Amino acid sequence: MRILTFATLLALSASGCTIGPDYVRPDVQAPEAWRIALPEANEMANTRWWEQFGDPVLNELIETALRENLDVQIAAARIDQFIGTLQATGAQAYPQLGYGADVSRNRASREGQPPIPPGVDPNFTLYQATLGASWQLDLFGRVRRLSEAAQAQVYASEQAQRGVVLTLVSGVASSYIALRALDAQREIAETTARNFGETLRIFELRFRAGLVSETELMQVRSQYKQALATIPLIEQQIAATENRVSILLGRNPAPVARGKSINELLAPLIPSGLPSTLLLRRPDILQAEQNLVAANANVGATRALYYPTISLTGLLGSVSTSAGNFLSGPASAWSVGAGLTGPIFTAGAIEGQVKSAEAQKLQARLAYQRTILNAFRETNDALVGVQKTIEGAALQRERVVALREFARLSRLKFEYGLIGYLEVLVADNELFAAELALVRTDADRYAQVVNVYQAMGGGWVDVADSLTPRPIARVQ
Repeated sequence: MRILTFATLLALSASGCTIGPDYVRPDVQAPEAWRIALPEANEMANTRWWEQFGDPVLNELIETALRENLDVQIAAARIDQFIGTLQATGAQAYPQLGYGADVSRNRASREGQPPIPPGVDPNFTLYQATLGASWQLDLFGRVRRLSEAAQAQVYASEQAQRGVVLTLVSGVASSYIALRALDAQREIAETTARNFGETLRIFELRFRAGLVSETELMQVRSQYKQALATIPLIEQQIAATENRVSILLGRNPAPVARGKSINELLAPLIPSGLPSTLLLRRPDILQAEQNLVAANANVGATRALYYPTISLTGLLGSVSTSAGNFLSGPASAWSVGAGLTGPIFTAGAIEGQVKSAEAQKLQARLAYQRTILNAFRETNDALVGVQKTIEGAALQRERVVALREFARLSRLKFEYGLIGYLEVLVADNELFAAELALVRTDADRYAQVVNVYQAMGGGWVDVADSLTPRPIARVQ
């Protein structure tokens, strides 16, 4: 009869009901298409797109960042943390074994009950050793729900690491593009300053000869100093960008290696895909969904608190006052037991925990939906940005060509005495500003391509993730 009862409990434990709702993915209204159509290059979403820039130095910087970046290592350690939590949670579903042993010196009271007979030594040594076992039967699935939540947290932490990788690769690429653009702007500023300096030297000679006024001389000197003043500002930005790249590489702030110039870089192809595929590409969306899975499981685990807890315990040991017969048969002791505990009145404590868990689930669902909407927005912004920066760069390039001709003609008219130098100064300054702006526009065009890959995600994140440090633990 006892064996039958025990077998029945085992069967109930194995097939017991699981309290709480099973996870169902919320419906998502995805747009049928992006706001702007670009040539399809779907396979590009699964490759090392940064290599399409054609710069080996950039490739090396990204690979170094993936190996050494501290945020990636923190994310990997966080995965280990949640794997450990999953292991500890799942262990609650299995019997727990333990042992204990102690030796103590004691004195019994002669006035106690029963009293110690005269002549009996009240001092004695007690030897004890036990082997215990306990098992909490998961009849209502609380441990299963907790394990489900812990498993979802592991998956969420893995997606968080993929998100760090996505941001890291995009950050290194964007910062490198910005750095090469600043290098080009510094070169333009230095060249312009040298040209203006030569013009100033000529005007100083002309002023001494009485051919130009002091006003015109001061105009030229102001123009020269303006070009010179631009250089330190650009150099400050270069140093800040190099420091930012260094931190991404896991290094102290230092100069960064250079490869191709901004004009020599090649623009990667744009990945494509339906908006619905974004749900399977973006790490932040997948992470938000796993957070929702965990919150849903926690609702079930909390509701299980309303139901009784059944536990089995056993103890086998030896107790003796003599070391000589400590482990002998007469000194053996054992006990087995079964316990049932459950709530009757908790003044709303469990109800409050259930409401809290349900509210957290609602927050997770809303956060999941918000993440999806934000992903659609970022992707549309990036795709529109690519096309519009291409158009803007073409127009800015035409403007630079026109201003170069304007500056040439203005200088020619000045040399023939047809105009004052003020018109030449205006033309040169506009050309200088336009050349700097053209570099910024070209850099923005490349940066928008990086934004597309960051916004759309894809298999390239897994490719990059394979280059990062691996978590020590692994889900079994």
